[in-house]
Amino acid sequence: MNNFRHILCLLLTLFLAIPAMAAAEGGGEKPNTSAVVLAHIKDSYEWHVTDIGKKHIIINLPVIVKSSTGWHVFSTAKFAEEPDAQGFRNGPYNLSIATKGDHAGKIVEKQGSNISLPFDISITKTVAVLFIDAILLLLCILIPARWYRHHKPEDKAPGGFTGLVEMLVSWVEENIIKAGVGEGYEKYSPYLLTCFFFIFTCNLMGLVPFPPGGGNVTGNITVTFFLALCTFIITQFSGSKHYWKDIFWPDVPMALKAFPLIPVIEFVGIFTKPFALMIRLFANMMAGHAIAISLSCIIFVVATMGIGIAIGMSALSVVMSIFMMCLELLVCFIQSMVFTMLSSIFIGLAKAKD
Repeated sequence: MNNFRHILCLLLTLFLAIPAMAAAEGGGEKPNTSAVVLAHIKDSYEWHVTDIGKKHIIINLPVIVKSSTGWHVFSTAKFAEEPDAQGFRNGPYNLSIATKGDHAGKIVEKQGSNISLPFDISITKTVAVLFIDAILLLLCILIPARWYRHHKPEDKAPGGFTGLVEMLVSWVEENIIKAGVGEGYEKYSPYLLTCFFFIFTCNLMGLVPFPPGGGNVTGNITVTFFLALCTFIITQFSGSKHYWKDIFWPDVPMALKAFPLIPVIEFVGIFTKPFALMIRLFANMMAGHAIAISLSCIIFVVATMGIGIAIGMSALSVVMSIFMMCLELLVCFIQSMVFTMLSSIFIGLAKAKD
């Protein structure tokens, strides 16, 4: 217990010492907090780990593009560290990373004064983290599966990690999927369980501040768009005759059918439901990351305001950051549950016969 108190005091001392050191060495210059927050949220061709002095610790990722001169595969280490006067980090094959303008953050091809976007399938930070999260998810499922292959149903219930996974699977199956889909839910369980555990894994890994975590996967709208699209396709293919009848020939007065106001509204509703799924998950996770980083940045923003203010605000920042991270742990689970629950309900409503 005493060791724990000593470690806690040391951590707090380090946190509180940061603004004092920054005030002494920073020369009164305030950090660009908006750039820090955006750098964490948005995707990038490099995986920035940390800075040691003026040295950037970066994991270089592969660039895969097709330009006017053909396909090119190389490391982002071949791009210049600093942009030129026009705002381009120049690289090989007339390719550059734009740092400002309409194509900021993207790889462009420069041919004289002409700037174009090549066909780009590079492994960006989000894609790299997505692969890592997928591998972790496979391990989380295959390890319990291996236990079940070597045991009989009448054996003692598993404990540890396998028991935790079994508990989560049983809870999601009984309380979310079965309750939402209804009869015949078994057919949809593989997809819906995958949604829950994939989102939950990505959310948790997004809270880890260093590799292999730190990626804002579910805060990327392209990822949430794909998940919502999968739910949309499954829902429409599961639709019964009653489901389609309620859309194109609802039980309303004939005047409303002749002037198809209600059918148009119902048809638009087909698309608004998955759209809401996409935006809800994206917005909640992106906002959580932005708030957590912003609270941490308070330490450096107030570092030049005097030792007293800096220490007081830094202590408040540490407390609020800890609170926010605890809240984010809850949000990680809730958002996984909400996406799976709403997907189950949409599928259940579509396949209902009356």
